[in-house]
Amino acid sequence: MSSAESGESQEAIVRTALDYYEGWFDGDAARMERALHPELVKRTVRENTTTAENDSAQDMIEATAAGFGRNQDPGDRRISVHVDHVHGRIATATVTSAVYVDYLQLVEIDGAWKILNALWAKA
Repeated sequence: MSSAESGESQEAIVRTALDYYEGWFDGDAARMERALHPELVKRTVRENTTTAENDSAQDMIEATAAGFGRNQDPGDRRISVHVDHVHGRIATATVTSAVYVDYLQLVEIDGAWKILNALWAKA
């Protein structure tokens, strides 16, 4: 991958992560859907438990449309996206905000980056 391609990939990955976060906080289900691979697995382990909670792409799109993210919007979101590594068609990114921290695994499909896996916690 050339440095120009690498830079373009990083910019596209950042846009995908922002679609995911800003879509959530804005209640914009179309942005959320655009960011997610249809087979997304999103996981967390809540405090004081050992059980993983899982969400699918459809769960996230429906929750976004229902406005659950708008209820979590702190106003000053402080969203920061760091692309950790890109290798061909796969990548990892860390996203932090005033509310959440996500470790994302992404895949490039037909020229678009999609979030395939997400591990998250409250900030």
